[in-house]
Amino acid sequence: MKSITAKETLDIISKQWCNSQDFSILSNTGKNKTLKLMKDLRIRLEKDNYFLPSNVLPMDKVVEYLDLNISYLNQVKDL
Repeated sequence: MKSITAKETLDIISKQWCNSQDFSILSNTGKNKTLKLMKDLRIRLEKDNYFLPSNVLPMDKVVEYLDLNISYLNQVKDL
């Protein structure tokens, strides 16, 4: 998998919705693992009474699920 810069990561997480391609990039996983993780998160969100469109997840929940450190990314994006 190709690693991405902090700026590229911030560009991706600035979207409202996360599709499987974005999730794969952010989690640095392949297709099968990405779909498994997305399904797990979707199940968790639906248990919390979220109504979700097909094939996308809310980006704020993805950032929380993947435990991405946004403040750190903002600090190093210009390095």
